Amino acid sequence: MTYKGEETFRHGQPSRLGILVTNLGTPDAPTTSALRRYLAEFLWDPRVVEVPRPLWWLILHGVILRIRPSRSAEAYRSVWQPGGSPLLIHTADQCEGIRAALQKKYGDNLVVGFAMRYGNPSIASVLDQMQQQGVRQLLVLPLYPQYSASTSGSTFDAIAKDFTRRRWLPDFRFISHYHDFSPYIEAMATRIERHWAANGRNQKLVLSYHGVPKKYLLRGDPYHCECHKTSRLLAERLGLSADEFMTTFQSRFGREEWLQPYTDETMKSLPGKGVESVDVFCPGFSSDCLETIEEINEENREYFTESGGKGFAYIPALNASEEHIEALVALIEQNLEGWAAPSNDPETLRNREQRAESVKEQLGW
Repeated sequence: MTYKGEETFRHGQPSRLGILVTNLGTPDAPTTSALRRYLAEFLWDPRVVEVPRPLWWLILHGVILRIRPSRSAEAYRSVWQPGGSPLLIHTADQCEGIRAALQKKYGDNLVVGFAMRYGNPSIASVLDQMQQQGVRQLLVLPLYPQYSASTSGSTFDAIAKDFTRRRWLPDFRFISHYHDFSPYIEAMATRIERHWAANGRNQKLVLSYHGVPKKYLLRGDPYHCECHKTSRLLAERLGLSADEFMTTFQSRFGREEWLQPYTDETMKSLPGKGVESVDVFCPGFSSDCLETIEEINEENREYFTESGGKGFAYIPALNASEEHIEALVALIEQNLEGWAAPSNDPETLRNREQRAESVKEQLGW
């Protein structure tokens, strides 16, 4: 086996500190063919669907990839923007905000990039770029506040798999979750309070998280518990009583039981329980995407109003807001503690290369 190295490696190359921000992913275009490629990669991940591979291959390729891509493409077309999918655009903006903030402190010794677990830009391609840029210390931040094996765990898998093919591995740190990180809680509270100040406050705040199968919880995945802790901390910060907010789970897929209560069924039932107006916020989504724009603000809005609800407000995700960037930078800097920025002054680099050349001469290389 030949391991990946650096095409232009030299001993006097500057060493850099790298920050890799990752998110779930997006198709390259809102078309059936692009969705088929994207879903084939996403749904084949054993971290996402824990079903024996031979059986799941038959279901995935025999049924799901024949039906779902065209339906998903239609949904993506409804949210697609000139620059691409909302998730891609917001993640790129977040990366740029983080870079601008951190480079004031670290200068050119810092490299910040973003990648998608599924689709493009791929984790492997961005790690290639970082290696060519001399990244010797790498911090990875998956933008999943609450840990799940199907998200943060899968991201770690992809990076570990890539590392098995590389000649020189960087010092490595991985942020697996930040569900109770105070600046993150504060950023969300600020977002919600600004919305209330501008638009008024509805009767109940619904905090909707992406769902996972219930069996993941029963097998020890902490996601469910971390979602509820985030909700509790956010409600405490907002000064809400127990009957003024609730936690729900959206986006279930297939026939098995997922984490409950389900967001869609909740929206259909709340008006009948005397809740005439709701604000909905999604603490587990760092960026607005198909699941917030189309599923929450369109589909679930319709469920609520058709069931008799009179007021429905979706509060946008944190995206690249100033308070979100500040929280992410604080999280990154906390996890960089103990790592000094490399010294890349010209004299140090020149001396390093001269020493390497001297050793080559002595060895007759």
